[in-house]
Amino acid sequence: MTAWIAAGRERIDAYTQQVFEPTDLVVVADVGAGGLVILPRRIRTVTSVVPVLNADDGPVIPSSAYRVTSSSVLGQVDAVHLAWGGYDDLVVGAESYNGGWKGLWSRWGAEQVKVSGSFGYDAAPLLVGQANAILAAHLQAQAKPSDADAEQDPTITVDDEGNNVAIEDTDDDPSDVVAPASSTGSTQADALLVTYLNRGPSLIGGV
Repeated sequence: MTAWIAAGRERIDAYTQQVFEPTDLVVVADVGAGGLVILPRRIRTVTSVVPVLNADDGPVIPSSAYRVTSSSVLGQVDAVHLAWGGYDDLVVGAESYNGGWKGLWSRWGAEQVKVSGSFGYDAAPLLVGQANAILAAHLQAQAKPSDADAEQDPTITVDDEGNNVAIEDTDDDPSDVVAPASSTGSTQADALLVTYLNRGPSLIGGV
């Protein structure tokens, strides 16, 4: 049953474009008006923020130069707020007399930033857990071959109850991006997950 639960979670992640356990990710997101960067997943902690420039990535921005908000706090959104203040007299362009980090951001004109950190929920919400259970049962039922199927396809391996127990190794990289899906394959699960849908920017690393 563990394999079916894991398969269900993969479908849930693809459908919602969320992660429901703490996961280290690297994302690229657009810089909006006023330096607002909306993040594509629930943010837990940010470890680095780097502007994406034409020639190469810029320097890692110190935490004093931005503010982080998380949807884990009621009324907040998952975002990095750039140009929040601060300066560094050792960084050319970010000196206190030169407008600090806010002035440097303005001169860079960076349209995107690369954000590294821990994303996801501390624990899966109850409705997500229920949807996962429904999906696991749904996938297991779909995979159960009929006696005729088993006779026609000798590669199908079944247990005493007729369940298909053959598991193929797909060699998937766990860091591969999970492509968006229009449905989990179960309308019941979809209905439970509708409030967790997120169609934000794509990931470049992680799940």
